[in-house]
Amino acid sequence: MTATEPAASDAIAPVGTSPQPAPGATPPRTPLVARAAAELVGTAALVAVVVGSGIQATELTGDVALQLLANSTATVFGLGVLIALLGPVSGAHFNPAVTLAEWWTARRGGAGVNARELAVYVPSQIVGAIAGAILADAMFGEPLVKWSAHDRSAGNLLLGEVVATAGLILLIFGLARTDRLRFAPIAVASYIGAAYWFTSSTSFANPAVTIGRAFTDTFAGIAPASVPAFIGMQLIGAAVGLALVAVIFMRGKTDSGQPAA
Repeated sequence: MTATEPAASDAIAPVGTSPQPAPGATPPRTPLVARAAAELVGTAALVAVVVGSGIQATELTGDVALQLLANSTATVFGLGVLIALLGPVSGAHFNPAVTLAEWWTARRGGAGVNARELAVYVPSQIVGAIAGAILADAMFGEPLVKWSAHDRSAGNLLLGEVVATAGLILLIFGLARTDRLRFAPIAVASYIGAAYWFTSSTSFANPAVTIGRAFTDTFAGIAPASVPAFIGMQLIGAAVGLALVAVIFMRGKTDSGQPAA
């Protein structure tokens, strides 16, 4: 869900310049296959944490508040660890909305993933999410694939997804604009943990995770019929987040009229 350095595939910067980090930028010379593997494994692990902790919580208590607390706490710790571990390899997106947002900023002159990398990252994230849900079900003796019956089609939940995703994009790209991506493991994990509670949708904020969670009829599941609208709202939220980044972190200009570094 974040990054640290410019991608190896980016255009080589002129001598004497220092390219700015971008939310999906990756270290030089990291093979694309390694980045794809990191995105697949990271997204799988993230969904396994979300689904597995949800199953565990429902087995331990019937109190829905405690179930959500257990689920959100496990997600915070798991996500923070995954970003810290895999961020230096792939940028730790684990999220097509983040990858698409970074590709868009790269098209407009920023550093980040190109179209080829986008075409590799997104399928890797989706496959990983599905694998993570199946793995969690297997660990807890649930049917490996059972479509969720948890309807999440209400309008207020869709609004929650716009808010959750916009906030996530604002956070990640805002950290990149201010050269503070070193705080991403803590900041992103903390935001997702908070958004579990302050958004009506419990903050999926991730198209791949949304697809993966449709494969499990457990606490964290989402009915397949609810998936398209959730993803649509997440993409709208990503666009809103990028617009907020452009306004809030607007770069000033020098006396010559050129954008400030």
